[in-house]
Amino acid sequence: MGLAAALALLAASAPADQVRQQGNLRVAFAAKLFPTKLPRVGTAPVAVSVAGRIETTDQSAPPQLRRIELAINRHGRLHTRGLPVCRYEQIQPATTAEARQACPGAVIGRGRFEADVALPDQSPFPSDGRVVAFNGRRDGRPLLLAHIYGTDPLPTSFTLPFELRQRRGGTYGTVLVARLPRLAARWGYVSGVSLTLQRRYRHRGKARSYLAAGCPAPRGFRRTVFPFARASFAFEGGRRIATTMTRSCAVRG
Repeated sequence: MGLAAALALLAASAPADQVRQQGNLRVAFAAKLFPTKLPRVGTAPVAVSVAGRIETTDQSAPPQLRRIELAINRHGRLHTRGLPVCRYEQIQPATTAEARQACPGAVIGRGRFEADVALPDQSPFPSDGRVVAFNGRRDGRPLLLAHIYGTDPLPTSFTLPFELRQRRGGTYGTVLVARLPRLAARWGYVSGVSLTLQRRYRHRGKARSYLAAGCPAPRGFRRTVFPFARASFAFEGGRRIATTMTRSCAVRG
């Protein structure tokens, strides 16, 4: 599924998706949590999909994307104990097939990466690449490795590490932060990114899920609306666009 199709699917099922604009720079955000029926007490396995689209209102080239941050509501939990770990050196550089072959047990998600490529004396043309997310580790802490591979205009491979930060208090419990390397500029200007995280596995005979969540509905209520995720993009030159996306859930059972 391409980014446009992913955004259309998310928009159809998530009417609260946001569009933010700063000057001529515009970013559309989309997010989805499924299933939406979850336990009030404890957690159940879930999948999370997020997507962002970057464009300008005057058709000029957008500034280079430098930093992505995604914060997920504290009622969600991230579990990596017992999940195979992939090392950066195993998948960089590599094609998508080579990366999957190197770390088959560590795959936790997939998505797309899109850019507008500008070559000398040519009009910009769209290019895209596959994203495969792997469970990694750095200094004893969980790490999400987003392996990106594309073939236009030339075969290009780079791996984007997302730091995973866990917070005890506040609205958001898990925060993913990535800084785009200068290597990403080979694909020109980033125009979109989408990622779905979902993985079930077994550890010591017990079923586990990379992501799990509960429904924060107050006692006496079967449904609630809550701040599901906060996303922000930071660009070359200091511009930053952020938004909070709300979602609803129902108490299961």
